[in-house]
Amino acid sequence: MHAYRSHTCAALRAADAGQTVRLSGWVHRKRDHGGVLFIDLRDHHGLTQIVAGPSSPAFPVLDKIRVESVVTITGEVVLRDAGAINARLPTGEVEVRAKDIVVQSTADELPMPVAGEAEYPEDIRLKYRFLDLRRDRLHQNIMLRSQVIASLRRRMIDQGFTEFQTPILTASSPEGARDYLVPSRVHPGKFYALPQAPQMFKQLLMVAGFDRYFQIAPCFRDEDARADRSPGEFYQLDFEMSFVTQEDVFAAIEPVLAGVFEEFSGFGGRDPWSVTKGAFPRIPYAESMLKYGNDKPDLRNPIIISDVGSHFVGSGFGLFAKMVEGGNVVRAIPAPGTADKSRKFFDDMNEWARSEGYAGLGYVTRKGGEFGGPIAKNHGEAGMLALYEALGLGPDDGCFFAAGKEAQAAKLAGLARTRIGTELGLIEQNAYKFCWIVDFPMFEYDEDAKKIDFSHNPFSMPQGELEALETQDPLTIKAYQYDIVCNGVELSSGAIRNHRPDIMYKAFEIAGYTQEQVDANFSGMINAFKFGAPPHGGSAPGVDRMVMLIADEPNIREVIVFPMTQKAEDLMMNAPAPVTLKQLRELHIRIVD
Repeated sequence: MHAYRSHTCAALRAADAGQTVRLSGWVHRKRDHGGVLFIDLRDHHGLTQIVAGPSSPAFPVLDKIRVESVVTITGEVVLRDAGAINARLPTGEVEVRAKDIVVQSTADELPMPVAGEAEYPEDIRLKYRFLDLRRDRLHQNIMLRSQVIASLRRRMIDQGFTEFQTPILTASSPEGARDYLVPSRVHPGKFYALPQAPQMFKQLLMVAGFDRYFQIAPCFRDEDARADRSPGEFYQLDFEMSFVTQEDVFAAIEPVLAGVFEEFSGFGGRDPWSVTKGAFPRIPYAESMLKYGNDKPDLRNPIIISDVGSHFVGSGFGLFAKMVEGGNVVRAIPAPGTADKSRKFFDDMNEWARSEGYAGLGYVTRKGGEFGGPIAKNHGEAGMLALYEALGLGPDDGCFFAAGKEAQAAKLAGLARTRIGTELGLIEQNAYKFCWIVDFPMFEYDEDAKKIDFSHNPFSMPQGELEALETQDPLTIKAYQYDIVCNGVELSSGAIRNHRPDIMYKAFEIAGYTQEQVDANFSGMINAFKFGAPPHGGSAPGVDRMVMLIADEPNIREVIVFPMTQKAEDLMMNAPAPVTLKQLRELHIRIVD
């Protein structure tokens, strides 16, 4: 028999009764039932119940040993009594009667429990992450992550993509988030940077003549944490394609994403969730900002925002009338089926808006066709009927209003849409709804700098190419840029790239950059494009966010093996940490307080 195990702790069944077996694992739980010990023995695969009576040689050892100690048990498989069968466990029909025990490792008193899924302070969980990872939910999340990555890799290869690895030590980029810098020992005063993304390298692979590239790419950005963003590092499904249009990119990645989400939609034994069928909806950026109040809409929410400023021109509700006449907007956010809601529900929404830093959230109530509230009273019955007819609202539907400058009103309306949908239980459950946001503006006006600048990715191809840059108002030019969104979470941005130096120089000129600055800052890419570059495009869906959505976890740290804190600290390894003066001297660095 093997030194440590003949079976895993998930393998034994009723058919194994009578066998002598050997199991190794962690002591998960201990129970003393009238002098008989019951031990749940756990390994990576599952649980098996061990039983030891007072006459068993294993009894005195198990009686004293702490939970989470590692033991090897040899014993006989026996059937449980009918009343003791645990139908929730695959091994629940049997138990192992311990005959011998070897203690492989004893556990000290635990700083946090492993058995059970009780909440525990985050700093303790991260400091003792190796214990946290023993807990079933987190253990399963990390296994899911591995399986998702394997599935992504398989599906990309099936789509004709080839996996390449791009450099980790590279040059600092003047665009994007803050870099993590790495000092050079052999080049005093010079620094490498960890890649924020393999963007330039994957485009250079297209210039080099490789047709379809992908990798599960590590990326490094010195930015603050959020619930859906890990500080420091993250992984993405990075891909790029040559000789493609925007629709070609969509057609290549949609079956990969939909297939992965379908494959794991029943994660954790739940009923499978529905996944968007066929082509993902394409929503222009301007439409998304109007209808959903943001550029990452959650399509599970049926509420649609509308611009209703025209209804208040010359209206008896003077506040809105003056705002619209002054160039502001009024956005309506329906609250369907609120006839049974008290005035407090509407007032609470208004107070919530104020707590978010806005002036407030106006509202109209309607019960059995009768309007209520100051806006309805001043706007008048006829005006309200016309407004409700335009919005398609019924006799028992309420409505909220966000007014102000367009950007502020849109943001408040978007936040209110989410809150109303949640409060009223309108969000479709057990579904993954994908969409593309397309037609992003190429440029925007920077109020602080008083100049035109790039809106998003400066290396995207403008729609209309060079002609558009030379003849259109820059603020009207759209780019071949697109985002993949699922359930209100942005999975990635992507674009058809600007592969022509003449178009790139012109785009940067509009944003205030000289040709010399472009050549200096992006020399690797611009030089390569001068030697023949194919039209190309791609994207990079975030692996961490995909797994977070599939696992239905509210925080991305629950799907990362060893995450940092929100302050980008590794409490387990004590990083970042000081280094010795010798190390600093080797790197030609002096720390100044």
